[in-house]
Amino acid sequence: MTLFAVLFEDDPQNAAAIRKEYLPRHIAFLEANAASIRTAGPLSRESDAFAGGLWLVEAETADAVDRLMKDDPFWAAGLRKSVKVFSWNRVFAEGALL
Repeated sequence: MTLFAVLFEDDPQNAAAIRKEYLPRHIAFLEANAASIRTAGPLSRESDAFAGGLWLVEAETADAVDRLMKDDPFWAAGLRKSVKVFSWNRVFAEGALL
C-alpha cells in the first residue's frame, strides 16, 4: 500500500451552499471509506473559511485514489475546482524519524 496526499481546491461559487447541503453525505462517505481515507479535513485561508480539503489516503495506486475521490458526494456536487494527488513517504512522525 502507498500513502497519498490529496489536495482539493474548492470552487468558491456556491461552496457554502454545497457544503451545507452535502456535508452529511460527505461524512457518511468518509466513514464508509475509513479503511482507505486515513484522515481528512477542510483547508482555510484568512479570507476563506473553506478553501479546500486534504485527505491522506492509503491505496494501491493513484487510479484507486482517483476512483475514490470521484465517488465523494462533494465531487459529484461540483464543489471541487481542482485536485492534486501526490504519493507521500512519511519519514518523520510524532517527534521521531520513522
